[in-house]
Amino acid sequence: MSEKPELSAALKLEIVDQLSREELVKIVLTQQKLIEKLQQELEKLKERQPSNSKTSSKPPSSDLIQKSELAKVDNSKESEKEPKPKPGGQRGHIGKTRKGFGRVDRYQISTPDNE
Repeated sequence: MSEKPELSAALKLEIVDQLSREELVKIVLTQQKLIEKLQQELEKLKERQPSNSKTSSKPPSSDLIQKSELAKVDNSKESEKEPKPKPGGQRGHIGKTRKGFGRVDRYQISTPDNE
């Protein structure tokens, strides 16, 4: 949208006083049509985005049903993607291990105490 320079309030009133009644009615009707159009667009946008606990002041317990439905949709999207790697060491990965202790300097045998 193009920005129009702001007119002072006195200048706006002077312009409105110069307009005829028919012109004023035409302006009001045009603005009313624009308001109705914007209200319809606002309703469409509200319908498109459902409100849940993250987007409104609703408690989280109110969107339990929606979360399970979303989980089903997300799982179907994941199956379309490439498979996830299995846990554990992956093929081709160079592993690292701890270096052992050089030599054992002492050892001790432990037995349980019977009481």
